[in-house]
Amino acid sequence: MFTGLIQHVGAVRAVAPAPDGGARLSVELGPLAAESKPGDSIAIDGCCLTIAELAGSVAAFDAVPETLRRTTLGTLRPGARVNLECALRPGDRLGGHFVQGHVDATATVGATITGGRWAEWHFKLDDPKYAAQIVEKGSIALDGISLTVAGCDRAEGAFQVALIPETLARTTIGSKREGAKVNVETDILGKYVLAALQARAPETQGKTSKLDETWLREHGY
Repeated sequence: MFTGLIQHVGAVRAVAPAPDGGARLSVELGPLAAESKPGDSIAIDGCCLTIAELAGSVAAFDAVPETLRRTTLGTLRPGARVNLECALRPGDRLGGHFVQGHVDATATVGATITGGRWAEWHFKLDDPKYAAQIVEKGSIALDGISLTVAGCDRAEGAFQVALIPETLARTTIGSKREGAKVNVETDILGKYVLAALQARAPETQGKTSKLDETWLREHGY
């Protein structure tokens, strides 16, 4: 579990394809290496991976084919900058929101608008069905960054986020331009609510709700 507060921007040192279609990624962890060990979880651009080996400040991670297909990790090359976050410890402050490190989909940067002390990035989901899990003023993780949804057009599969200078300076999102891809993890609460509603849909289909103004008055509301 993570919070979506990026602790360090690291760099990819090497990408070694594996025979099974996966890959081993070597990443410079910087100061995070001092508190890390093999077996620990690290979120790399929002993807939860396990440290397989640690040599100095460089950690090796094994990414399975599914991860490479569903995220942007499959496009990483040596020298690429990535957002890094260590797993949340019990008792740590939760400054962002609960982020699992399980990427749902990718999105494409549509436009970037900058102001004096703010910026707004527009995105379009590569798979529009995930728009149902995004709500205005709700939480979303983009490349592992905890952000607030500024607006959402579910029909178009598009959404926007507002960015402050601190986020632009301390993460990789400030370097994203039109056409760039980002990893998207929707809010875990929204997923469960949507799943519960979809599961109940067959039970309630064709039924009329008794909850109306008359019912509320009769029950003292």
